Amino acid sequence: MRHLLAALSAMLIAAPVFAATPQDGALNFQPAATRIAERVHEFHTVLLWIITLITALVTVLLVWVMIRYSRAANKTPRKFSHNTTVEVIWTVVPALILVGIASLSFPNLFYQNVTPNLGEIAATSKSLLANGKTAQHLAYTKNYFPDAAEKGFINVKVQGNQWNWTYTYPDIVDESGAAVEFVSNGIHKGRPGDKASYEANTGRTDFDTQPVNLAVDYPMVVPAGRYVRYYTAAADVIHSFTIPSFSIKTDAIPGRLNEGWFLVEEPGVYYGQCSELCGIDHAYMPIEVRVVPQAQYDRWAELMKAGDFDAAVAAVTTVAALEADTKFASNN
Repeated sequence: MRHLLAALSAMLIAAPVFAATPQDGALNFQPAATRIAERVHEFHTVLLWIITLITALVTVLLVWVMIRYSRAANKTPRKFSHNTTVEVIWTVVPALILVGIASLSFPNLFYQNVTPNLGEIAATSKSLLANGKTAQHLAYTKNYFPDAAEKGFINVKVQGNQWNWTYTYPDIVDESGAAVEFVSNGIHKGRPGDKASYEANTGRTDFDTQPVNLAVDYPMVVPAGRYVRYYTAAADVIHSFTIPSFSIKTDAIPGRLNEGWFLVEEPGVYYGQCSELCGIDHAYMPIEVRVVPQAQYDRWAELMKAGDFDAAVAAVTTVAALEADTKFASNN
């Protein structure tokens, strides 16, 4: 009955939702879904201007040298091997350019790779407001999210396997104290029987509408507007947990637990793939993340705790809008 109600809801009130998928012939990055991605895109734009100006300057210099110092323009070539001024310039200027790039790069690396201190974020926000520093508070909350910080982390362990992902939610436990854990398999394996296998294993009939080599049978689910801290490791070989629209890429290494974070404000369906060569089925190891409002996430978590994984998936087949739980958007 729950599966039927979910399907009817999707049919009656479905509309397009944001889905982060690569597009044929597209240029640049996928649209940014996190502040991490926005900062990466901004840094990329700055670097693009820098390299464009350098390329144009070098091209002009090469053309000028070829014309000005050609055999036709210099019947009798000059005899010298060094020019101190030129050598100082072409040593110092590139060094200064690299220093400038580093000054922009290091803050982005720190922001992305260091998991935020949520208590510090909430305290800093309150302090700025208490001291009437509205402008500083506005600048601070562009990169940090005090409302989300006060709610704490959503913790997820992501384990790479040959060739699927295991997701564990240590904060969602059933009556026996066991954490919610499930395996997420790509539904496209490049084999003739993929569709039949998917329908037999899940009971679903939406195979033809799913994005090829990106969709999974049981997706990772997180709430919108919350700090998500993920830990990743591997059971066998090196994998890499990568979601382009989040601008996150963390290697999953056997015997080592790596950590990362993200926060997505816009509900939707976001896709990634393992980005480390991990074996024969490396191309069929996708990542699907469904970002849903908190209420919908809570419903999904309750079904997962009860062990009804298929009903839980049906509960997030449509992604509710933030402004009203009665408004839905389908990813199909």
